Order: sequence, then structure tokens, then C-alpha cells
Amino acid sequence: MQTMSSRQVRTAVVGAGAIGGLIAAAAERAGHAVGVLARGKTLDAIRADGIRIVDAQSEYVARVVANDDAGALGEQDFVVVALKAQALPAIAASLTPMIGPQTTIVAAMNGLPWWFLHDLSGPLAGRHIEAVDPGGAVSAALSPAQSVGCVVHLSSSTDAPGVIRRGRGNQLIIGAPLAATSDAAHAFASAMQAGGFDVAATDDIRTEVWAKLWGNMNMNPLSVLSGSTADQLLDDPMTHALILRMMEEADAIGRRLGLSTRMSAPERVAMTRKLGAFKTSMLQDFEAGRPLEIEPILGVFPELGRKLDIPTPFCDAVLGLLRQRAFSSGLVG
Repeated sequence: MQTMSSRQVRTAVVGAGAIGGLIAAAAERAGHAVGVLARGKTLDAIRADGIRIVDAQSEYVARVVANDDAGALGEQDFVVVALKAQALPAIAASLTPMIGPQTTIVAAMNGLPWWFLHDLSGPLAGRHIEAVDPGGAVSAALSPAQSVGCVVHLSSSTDAPGVIRRGRGNQLIIGAPLAATSDAAHAFASAMQAGGFDVAATDDIRTEVWAKLWGNMNMNPLSVLSGSTADQLLDDPMTHALILRMMEEADAIGRRLGLSTRMSAPERVAMTRKLGAFKTSMLQDFEAGRPLEIEPILGVFPELGRKLDIPTPFCDAVLGLLRQRAFSSGLVG
């Protein structure tokens, strides 16, 4: 049997949007044989012109294979899931033709991934998170035992189907939640670094996932409810206080699970304030009429709170209002 070191590594990216497109291009630059699972205008554009990565100084075109059928792409060494997280449960089972016993599945999405509680000791051992893995269906299709995490610290946008514009930041944090997938995680991290990302490898990927979400689970929902930029939310004493209360509830859940945020809520808010006046990704999705990542970003906290008997009244209230806002605007999906 050929090993990855003796043949071209095969990587498929599910979701060739602003983040998935960058990852696909990096894998192609690193010498991987790259396939992209896409549909509609994005599929047509990539088939015709490749994935175009643009910024103020340069343009790069990644030539990849694009298809709307996972079976046509075939079994892969790496499958990168870069969808909006709320879309994954509906399509997870359709991805299985790309996944063999040696395939590594990379979660590069916002929110908590489906594998987050797998093999985690403590009060939720053996459980799944319904908000991101309803009925355990995602875990059944995408084995947590074959999964690694990728935390994205950058911004990018789509100028047009298949055309990705780089924004601020360039960092990926990559790590394996299980020792069995650590070699694969390091191999993927090396490829992403060779492809142009600033990559940090970690032995504690759950903490990295949790810490990023802790900073997003308040600002994103409140920006949609208010229409405000981050600085406006933080300048108002009442919304500022609400942000801190939500973070305190989430931190109580994290501490029960043995997860550290590595700083206080006021310290994390101070980091956000340094970014100035910006629209959160959820507010941008709302204004563009795209479905919102409600459950992966916020819904997970009330659910985990109930499982752990930790009250989350502030998160509950904001979640209820956000669900209604999305429903009334036709953005549930």
C-alpha cells in the first residue's frame, strides 16, 4: 500500500467559501491533489477559472478539481469541513464516500465541532451536543476518532463565486483532540504552513476552540439584535454588562468541563475593543440575507448548561430573541 510520503496527498475541501477557498488554495500550493465539493455558481466558477485568491498586492489562482458529488471525488487523505456549521447535519452522511479508515477529518468552522465531547473525561463523557450533532448523526458519519481541529484567526470575504479576498490576519491553530490523530494533525499543519498560512500547532485544541468561541458567543448575537458594531456594543454600559454576564455563564460551563479561557472576561473584552468599529461575521451574514450560525455559536451554551445543571439565564434570553429575529427575517437554515 502506498503511503502519503510516496504519493501525492489527496485533500478535499467541503465548502469553498471565504475560509474553505483559502484552505483549498493553501493545500494546492503545498502540492496536494485538491478536490472541492461545491455547488451552483461556485461550482461553475471553480471549474472554469479555479479558485482566485486576491488581496491589495497580488492574485493567485489555485487549480483544483471541483464536483458536487463526494463519490466522484473519492476517498481522501484529508477532508476539510469549512461549511457554516448549521449546514453540516443535513449533508454529513453524503460526505462518507470521501472518508476511509485512514482519512483525517479537519473541522474548520465556527462554534463547537461535533467531536468536542468525544473522549472528554468528566460529567459529559460519552454525550453529544444536540445543537451541532442532532441525534449523533454527524458523529455517525464523520468519526470523532478521525477528527482534528482547526481554529481560524483571520478574516476573508467572497468577491464573487470562486473569488476570495484576503482580509486581516493569517493564522490557523491546528491540533488533535486525541493522541491517535496527532501525527495527521501535524502533517496537515505543515501543509498549511507550506501553503502560506501562519500556523500554530497545539496539543490542547479544545481550549483553543473554547477560547475563540468565548469571545464570539456574545458579540455576534448581540450585533444582530441591535444592528450595532462591536465598539457601539462595548460603549453602551448596559450591553457591555450583558456581554460580561453571558461570558461568565459560559466560563462556568467551561470550568466544569476543565476548559480554561486563559483570561478574565474584562480582559477578553479589552482585546475586542482594540479591533475598533467592525461588524461581526453574524451581522454581516444577517445583512446579506444568509442563514445564521445560531446553534453552534450560542445554542451550545444553554444546552451544556442544562446538561451540567448550570443556570444560563442571560444566554437563554439572548438565544430566544436571536432565534425569533432569524425566523422573522427568513434566515433560519
